[in-house]
Amino acid sequence: MKYKTFTLLLIASCLWADYPDQHRVARTTEMWGRINSNSNIVLSEDSTALMLASGTNSGFFTLSPDTLPHPFDRGLPSWNGTANNSSNGFKVALRFKDGDDWSRWLTVGYWKDYNWSSYGSTSYSGGEIDIDYAVLDDFHTIWQWRVDFRRQSTGHPSPTIDKLSFFASDQRTTDNLNYSSILSDDPPEIFYPTSFVCQYNVDPEIGGSICSPTSTVLALRSYDIEVDAYDFAVDNYDDYWNLFGVWPRAVQNASEHGLDGAVTRYRTWSQAYDTLAAGGRVVISVGPPLYSGHLMMLAGFDAQGDPIVHDPAQQDGYAHEFNKSSLSHSWFDKGGVGYTFYLEDQDPLALNDQQTIIAPDQTTLLQNFPNPFNPSTTIRFELPSESIVKIRVFDIEGRIANQPVRGTFSAGTHEVKWNAQNFPAGVYVVQLEANHETFFRRITLLK
Repeated sequence: MKYKTFTLLLIASCLWADYPDQHRVARTTEMWGRINSNSNIVLSEDSTALMLASGTNSGFFTLSPDTLPHPFDRGLPSWNGTANNSSNGFKVALRFKDGDDWSRWLTVGYWKDYNWSSYGSTSYSGGEIDIDYAVLDDFHTIWQWRVDFRRQSTGHPSPTIDKLSFFASDQRTTDNLNYSSILSDDPPEIFYPTSFVCQYNVDPEIGGSICSPTSTVLALRSYDIEVDAYDFAVDNYDDYWNLFGVWPRAVQNASEHGLDGAVTRYRTWSQAYDTLAAGGRVVISVGPPLYSGHLMMLAGFDAQGDPIVHDPAQQDGYAHEFNKSSLSHSWFDKGGVGYTFYLEDQDPLALNDQQTIIAPDQTTLLQNFPNPFNPSTTIRFELPSESIVKIRVFDIEGRIANQPVRGTFSAGTHEVKWNAQNFPAGVYVVQLEANHETFFRRITLLK
């Protein structure tokens, strides 16, 4: 009876901690230094971009694999570059590593016009690229980039690329948001004006489909960068998917007009405020209850901390204020996806070369990786300050199976391996004691 009661307490206490959002950016210098394979790609004369070598019409490069400290099962790719001729362009692909095996290359987009003989694969046995969004069945930590270039004539300017961005996350973060915290989050007052345009006034035929490029135009104009809304929308059109709203195309399109951008996520209003306060701009992707799918520019916050938006879907959408609860659910239920923009000469914290968006601020026992496992797994935990740490492993009956860790650890993220070669298959429970707190997590050994 004692063991059964203990087991129930352990299982009830096994809270699934979400992995933090992570953002990895590779810019020109890093890309050039990390090229893994290369065909006809050179560094531009001013060292600002990668491009085709003189006298060549096509080429490609791959980068050495990227690794993030925390696993992810969702990813938002985007890029910045140029393509100055309709017959010139580049195509971007990713692949993911699972154990010793790589997925096939998965196309995540192209710029500018679709002039490729084949788009390429968008799915494999472990996941897919849902138009512009990596949806993976299992957690990963390693991926790789490939970029293909082409131009119709060697007399045409080469397309270029100067930035690759990958924002990785855990779907459980979106599923488990704390809305009482979100609704009580009241950032300081801030507001960015713009030269407003309603998307339906841009063109009667495409007006209902161009919220993404129109919202991006609002962000550009808020920097006093004047662009024609119709021309920008036409450039934004993805003629493979027949859509105006493909996320990385809006970011890429804005980079042609002087903005440094990426597709990112926000989990709180204060995170978005931090971008605005640093001089950045945010275009938010929203869904129900306000819209089935839509984008608008986050203009700022009023004196009470309520969000203000420039909504191109409404004739009076300038400096519009929705009900905060409705707007919060519309944005954060959909994952808090947003286009994050800065001027090219800014050096924003939000777009550092490698960044964990949600920094550990409390003691956390993370999910082991891999799980299930055979015969070893990595137990991960985070500490906000130095602490004496004790880790024990129990079998499902509540008996101590192993005590792999006892010692003092500094603040930060730590990993220890447990080799269960000599233990039978089944469900085990990891117990972490640190900073006068106790945490539990279930793990599964397969044999």
